Amino acid sequence: MASRFGPPIDLSDLDGFARTDLRQRRSVFVGRVSTKDNQQPATSIPRQVALASERLEEDEEFVAYFWDVESGMLPPDLRSLGPQEMYDALAVPVPRDGGLQDLVERAEQLGVTRVLAERSDRLARVLVTSLTAENALERFGVEVVYANEPVGGTESGRLRVRRSSQVDAEIYRAVLMEQSMGGQVQHAVNGWNHGYPPYPYTTVVDENAPVTDRGRFGLARPKRKLAPHPDPRRFDAAQLLCRLRREEQMKAADIIAVLTAEPDRYPGNWTHNLVEGLIANPKLTGHQVYNRKANRSGRPGFNRANPISEWAWSPTVVHKPVVSLEEWKQAREVTAALRAGDEGGPLLRLRAAARRLGLTVAVVESSTSHTVYRIGGQRMVLPTPIPDAVVQQLIEDMGSPA
Repeated sequence: MASRFGPPIDLSDLDGFARTDLRQRRSVFVGRVSTKDNQQPATSIPRQVALASERLEEDEEFVAYFWDVESGMLPPDLRSLGPQEMYDALAVPVPRDGGLQDLVERAEQLGVTRVLAERSDRLARVLVTSLTAENALERFGVEVVYANEPVGGTESGRLRVRRSSQVDAEIYRAVLMEQSMGGQVQHAVNGWNHGYPPYPYTTVVDENAPVTDRGRFGLARPKRKLAPHPDPRRFDAAQLLCRLRREEQMKAADIIAVLTAEPDRYPGNWTHNLVEGLIANPKLTGHQVYNRKANRSGRPGFNRANPISEWAWSPTVVHKPVVSLEEWKQAREVTAALRAGDEGGPLLRLRAAARRLGLTVAVVESSTSHTVYRIGGQRMVLPTPIPDAVVQQLIEDMGSPA
């Protein structure tokens, strides 16, 4: 920026009067659309290009176009991972040289001097992602320009406008997430199913559910509840495998052997994941449950399990249960013991004895050598694994009147 207090005579013909950027100006476009289904990339991306191009110099054109169709909530390392086949099928009348992550990685190689976008949330709705991309580009001497920002004025004023817009975008994201989560939780509390039905169930439309009028994106999908699968053998198979885990402490491989021995009675392609998934699935209790997993990566199959305390349960049984809630809990305890290496051993015997007395055994915390348990209302520190003699003494103490 030229100083407002220039020299008293014309010195513009001297070397060093003005800083010269020897690089040729090379501006690229960057944009984003959240989804390909609920938005129209074929119209949104050209509109963004038109608005961003207003900040180009006279007779200047974009040398490359970088845009994504994905959530602005993804972190930088998970951006621009969509397959090219998806982008080709969108028929967007704007060429695509890659996405945001490709731009950051190739900016120096391409000699980019300016990145133009319609506004900051077209980079990301998360402030840290926007700042990460901006800082990475600035290290290569690339200027990031948003078309909705004012021209001229002070740098501090420009920065205030930019950061305010980015904060607004992140707050908007947080509001959307809160509203979405609230709706999904209420969906489960009302007894309606999310996702694919578990093996022993199918889904049926709830005729008593309220009907949503046609909205911006067409008719809303009808609310569906779980119902027993038309093949009753599936229900029998699910009940059997849960009982084998709960009462006989069988591993998945042993349960699979039992089920595959009678394929006419227990149909299905039995795998370790299917058996363990059914045993752990709380929907088999007749309750609807939501928020068991959190999709943190944006990629299917890379979900993180949420703690049970964060699950949302329907307050009552809303479909026919395969097992009771208490039986499901017992199966979970057996599974935890099997994974800890206590096959039919000390911890399982301790849990069984406590259950007969109406007590529970819960793990509070553990180390490589000891574990803190809560047995009924008492906390005990026991070695890992628990010696048989210690378990026997605990069982006798629990059963004594004192």
